[in-house]
Amino acid sequence: MSKVEDFLTQEEEEAIVEAIRLAEKETSGEIRIHIERTTSKKPYDRALEVFHNLGMDATQLKNGVLIYLAVDDHHFVICGDKGINDVVPDDFWDCTKDAMASQFKIGNFKQGLIDGVTRAGEQLQKYFPYHEDNTNELSNEISKG
Repeated sequence: MSKVEDFLTQEEEEAIVEAIRLAEKETSGEIRIHIERTTSKKPYDRALEVFHNLGMDATQLKNGVLIYLAVDDHHFVICGDKGINDVVPDDFWDCTKDAMASQFKIGNFKQGLIDGVTRAGEQLQKYFPYHEDNTNELSNEISKG
């Protein structure tokens, strides 16, 4: 089994997917997590590529958020689409990344990911509230590469 498969237990993955579901419950925004072993590209460039490959740039309100991790490289990136980036404070993703990194440094990857999802969800709820006609445009499952 690859390190990506071993990175989170099934129970941890389920808790993270539930955090995504709860974060998206009050918003039209979409949150995804992608985990892969390594990348030969700059982490941000690879995250943007994954963002596109997952169809996150096709959401109606351009309000998708991706948390990308390259496990062996010890890199992670948070990228939001234009709709969300236009409304959150300039340092928002840095603050979210710092909160996640503090959990990652002590080996608590599940909580770090949940913290990132929760913070992203709070901003999405603030700027992109839920409406009755909202549909879940993207899967909540963690994608792996």
